[in-house]
Amino acid sequence: MTELNSYSFSPIGVIHSPYKQKFAIPRQPGLVSAAHGKLELLLDENQQELIRDIEQHSHLWLIFVFHGTSDQGWKPLVKAPRLGGNKKTGVFATRSTFRPNPVGMSVVKLNGICKINGNLALDISGLDLLDGTPILDIKPYIPYSDNVTEASSAMAQTPQQTDLLITFNTKAEQQLIQVNADYSDLKLFIEQVLSQDPRPAYKKANTELQEYGMSLYDLNIRWQIQNNDCTVLSIEKLT
Repeated sequence: MTELNSYSFSPIGVIHSPYKQKFAIPRQPGLVSAAHGKLELLLDENQQELIRDIEQHSHLWLIFVFHGTSDQGWKPLVKAPRLGGNKKTGVFATRSTFRPNPVGMSVVKLNGICKINGNLALDISGLDLLDGTPILDIKPYIPYSDNVTEASSAMAQTPQQTDLLITFNTKAEQQLIQVNADYSDLKLFIEQVLSQDPRPAYKKANTELQEYGMSLYDLNIRWQIQNNDCTVLSIEKLT
């Protein structure tokens, strides 16, 4: 048997994300373009030299740790949302967060360089990462090699499509006006998140009225759904 070494990594940065809980995070990057966040560089990696010329790239690969679920362990078979949430398939055939090594990769759009807490940070969008996600590495997205035009996936060939009609009731519209100045594209952001239908896969066939809440930024957003009608009920500051 081949003897393998163990490796230990320290994060080079941390994500500041509008997603404060796992629920409602899109299942793939780029699906919610209005999701804006920051990648703060830490400790020895908080150096201008490390990101010199990074703005020559429009998009970046982020290698990260699934810190929100890493303590829950993993299993060789997982329930894939694309298979209805009930059928199990091999973990290596999915992008499940429950993996032998809780490591993920995500493509984000680079909007610029800024500072947070006195540290250098990357202004990014289209992210699908939980707030506080530790970042292990940053690599440029190279279109001519990373975009494999002949690639295929029988399980997930195209984005999941929903025909949800998303509306805001009077209360939510009024609250949106009150808080909108503090957030970039808030209404669009909420619409894009809900258009992904963040409910568990097994709930989507339920035709009864269902009510949910989600935390985006420091807001608690309540919404209900029945058949194809999705209504935002309230947008309130978390206390």
